[in-house]
Amino acid sequence: MNQQIASSAAVPSSAQVGPFCVIGENVVLGEKVVLGVGCVLGAGAKVGAGSELGNYVTLGSGAELGERSRVGDHSTIYPHASLGEDGFVGSSSSIGRSPKAAATSTVKVQADLPPLKMGDGYTVGCSAVLYAGTTYGDKAFIGDGAVVRERCTIGQNVVIGSGVAVENDTKIGSYTKIQTGSYITAYMEIEERVFIAPMVTTTNDNYMGRTEKRFKAIKGATIRKGARIGGAAILLPGVKVAPETFVAAGALVTKDTAEKHVLKGFPAREVREVPEDELLP
Repeated sequence: MNQQIASSAAVPSSAQVGPFCVIGENVVLGEKVVLGVGCVLGAGAKVGAGSELGNYVTLGSGAELGERSRVGDHSTIYPHASLGEDGFVGSSSSIGRSPKAAATSTVKVQADLPPLKMGDGYTVGCSAVLYAGTTYGDKAFIGDGAVVRERCTIGQNVVIGSGVAVENDTKIGSYTKIQTGSYITAYMEIEERVFIAPMVTTTNDNYMGRTEKRFKAIKGATIRKGARIGGAAILLPGVKVAPETFVAAGALVTKDTAEKHVLKGFPAREVREVPEDELLP
C-alpha cells in the first residue's frame, strides 16, 4: 500500500493505516487507531487508543493526541503540541503553529515558545488557527475559523465562537463565552463566567501606533466575573469592567464601570442597577 513505516514505530495489529502514510521513528500508535490516506506522523509522535485521523493529517515530531480523539482531513498538529482525550479537531485546522510577525510589526516573536497544550473533551472547528505557547482547560470549544494567538491562558468550558480573534498574552476565565466575530485584543484579562456577544471590539492602544511612549501604556480591558458585553460594543484601552456589569449593545465604554450596573449609549453611561434575578448565584 506504499506505506513508509519506520522499523522502530510501535504499530499494533489492531491499527488501520491507510495508503501513502509516513510513520517516523519511535511513533507510538494505540490500539484501534485509524489513519486515513496520506497521514504523516513525525518522529516520537503518539496517538492514543481509539483515535481517528482523517486524510492527509500531519502530526509533527513529538506531538501527542489523547485517546478517542478525531482529527479532520488536512489538519496539522505541530511538533510537541499536546491534545487531551475525547477531543475533536475539524478539517483544515492548524494546531500549535509558531507565530510569525510582519516585517513592519513591532510585535516581538518569541523563538522558544512552549508547545500548545489542550485539556480533555475539547472541540476545535474547521479552519481554526491555534498558536503555540497557549494552554486550554478541559472542554474548551473553539469555533470555525477562530484564531487564538500565543501566550494565552484559556480556562475550562470556555467558548470561543466562529471567526473570533484572541490576540496574544490574554487570559480567559472558565465558563466564559465569546460569540461570533468578536475581537479580543492583546493583553486582556477576562474573568470567569463573562458573556461577550457577537462583534464586540476591544482595543489596547490609545496612540494607535504613533509615538514610542505608547509601548508603556498598551493594555487591553479587564473584564471581571459575570460581566456581560452586548453586541457590537466597543471597549477602549485599559478600562476595567466591574463584576456583573451589563453593557448594552452598541455602547462605547470609555471609563471604568461600577459593579452591578447597566450601561448604554455612545459614550456609555450608567442608567440603572442590574436586577437581582439576573445576578450570578
